[in-house]
Amino acid sequence: MSAEKIVFITGVSSGFGRSLAQEALAEGYRVIGTVRNTEAKQAFEALSSGRAYGHILDITDFSAIDKVIAEAQTSVGPIDVLVNNAGYGHEGVMEESSLDALRHQFEVNVFGAVAMMKAVLPGMRQRRRGHIINITSMGGFITMPGITYYCGSKFALEGISEALGKEVQPFGIFVTAVAPGSFRTEWAGRSMIRTPRTIADYDALFDPIRKAREEKSGKQPGDTAKAARAILNMMQSDTPPAHLLLGSDALTLVREKLATLTAEINVWESVTRSTDG
Repeated sequence: MSAEKIVFITGVSSGFGRSLAQEALAEGYRVIGTVRNTEAKQAFEALSSGRAYGHILDITDFSAIDKVIAEAQTSVGPIDVLVNNAGYGHEGVMEESSLDALRHQFEVNVFGAVAMMKAVLPGMRQRRRGHIINITSMGGFITMPGITYYCGSKFALEGISEALGKEVQPFGIFVTAVAPGSFRTEWAGRSMIRTPRTIADYDALFDPIRKAREEKSGKQPGDTAKAARAILNMMQSDTPPAHLLLGSDALTLVREKLATLTAEINVWESVTRSTDG
């Protein structure tokens, strides 16, 4: 059955996208992947002759997305699974970070993902089947100082994924938000955009965080190949989840967040109830 399935993955040049594409190809899927240039397209297609199809696409070029999807479905076939993987991390204290940096973070991580979903949904709805997988982050559940814009974008994508899942469930379409913890990708290295420091008041809080992130880059606990296998296993389920955490660090931190939130709700319960008419 997997040999007949077509998976469309954004951002297959490195990280999760590359690992997932390789694992899917190894299992017999046909994989359509987006890249940013001709060299990357050729490198991706060389992974598996006749089953890896590269398309050059910047996911913030919204006017090009429908054309790429249409071309892919005409030349390869109907898309069974869309994986919105393309994205990046913005690091910077909010007060120091420009609104343009916020716009770009959302253009890529949120608007690009939504544009891709809107492009594949008509076909999935018509066929009454499909699976949309959005790679979010544990930063879509928990927050850390210094990645405010990034967390905002991932919180947004988590919410959009969950609500969309309720809209399309009657049509046999599943939506899963996959939230990884810390993995050995380029997220904290080459792929991260960093805002220069300007306000000394934040030094004591933020400098140790930035230093620790730089030191841990490449040494994170998560293995992208194992994440890819976990995502493939989830894709093959008849009842895929709305949310899937990946990594023991994500599990620990999200459980701590939920416990803290529950405790705070309980402390303020009387105030919460006091507003009823």
